[in-house]
Amino acid sequence: MRLVILDNYDLASEWAAKYICNRIIQFKPNQSRYFTLGLPTGSTPLGCYQKLIEYHKKGDLSFKYVKTFNMDEYVGLPRNHPESYHSYMWNNFFKHIDIDPNNAHILDGNATDLKAECDAFEKKIKDAGGIDLFVGGIGPDGHIAFNEPGSSLVSRTRLKTLAMDTILANAKYFNGDLTKVPTMALTVGVGTVMDAREVMILITGAHKAFALYKAIEEGVNHMWTVSAFQQHPHTIFVCDEDATLELRVKTVKYFKGLMHVHNKLVDPLHSMKEQN
Repeated sequence: MRLVILDNYDLASEWAAKYICNRIIQFKPNQSRYFTLGLPTGSTPLGCYQKLIEYHKKGDLSFKYVKTFNMDEYVGLPRNHPESYHSYMWNNFFKHIDIDPNNAHILDGNATDLKAECDAFEKKIKDAGGIDLFVGGIGPDGHIAFNEPGSSLVSRTRLKTLAMDTILANAKYFNGDLTKVPTMALTVGVGTVMDAREVMILITGAHKAFALYKAIEEGVNHMWTVSAFQQHPHTIFVCDEDATLELRVKTVKYFKGLMHVHNKLVDPLHSMKEQN
């Protein structure tokens, strides 16, 4: 497990974007060999998406041979609703890059048969060869995707009832009106993400500090589902300084002492121009 600590949100976002960029380019995707990327929503990954769009517009990165699978979607919210995760992904990322819309997979929270929709999503991931890199964020209570506290750590894509803490945290996107916040969602399971060949989790802000502490310094616990990734062979936690406030000083010093190693993963930043 790697813990990458940057000074602030912008630097953490840039490091994560550089890592994604390098992984895609080093993979050398083509029409018979797609790179498969798992993606999150929320406020945390926005900076990362903006940097990836920047790399694309400069001609350094293409998503032509990339398939994406999003972590979750609200149930019952129209696809074109401004707060649906379909809208989020297209407005904040997909419409700015060259991805084929057929290769951008997002769960349908309005499907007639929600269980069948979840099972089909798992099959699509399997048919794509699995996820090469799953990027995730967490809630203040340590949930990844919508795997709320108490979720099974071997769970698969399914319907979940949202915890009140999550509803309260998401109310800001619905003008603070709790009655408008969806109470259910479709989400990939912890086991779904654990199956990815690599996992990168973005954790920023002091309000996520206790969750990072639980993820790094304490044991695996289904009440803090992000802690499951201690057992993944290739996990990178990318955080800012504020998110480390609950960690022991020696823990922070230990991982900061490895930054010269971690930075070799993103420096130099590769470009698709080099392959042409």
